[in-house]
Amino acid sequence: MTAPLAIGEAAKRSGVSPRMVRHYEGLGLLPGVARTDSGYRQYGETDVHSLRFIKRSRDLGFSMDEIAELVGLWHNRRRASASVKRIAQKHLGELEQRIADMQAMQRTLSHLVHCCHGDARPDCPILDDLAGSGAA
Repeated sequence: MTAPLAIGEAAKRSGVSPRMVRHYEGLGLLPGVARTDSGYRQYGETDVHSLRFIKRSRDLGFSMDEIAELVGLWHNRRRASASVKRIAQKHLGELEQRIADMQAMQRTLSHLVHCCHGDARPDCPILDDLAGSGAA
């Protein structure tokens, strides 16, 4: 058995800040973190592994609610992988929509920049579009 880790060491090993470790614990994503008699948190390798799981989930853009559900499924050995896939597919669809929305914004802004002369003249299709008069 390895020695318990202080929050700073657990944070360092997991790549998560100590503030976020406390936040995740407060959300119940790290249940039952041991404490010393004086109240200091003590983390084990299982906690570090859980923190890495949470960090990777955050890196992929899952919401905290989705992460809570994924952590629960991860710990449930009788889970159906269909439940995990459902969460991932929903998130993927949301990401695809956000990407499509951003690509549309990029096309619009690119068009507006192209239409703007960028010289000393006061008329500007970018400002016209933002103001809703859309002459571009």
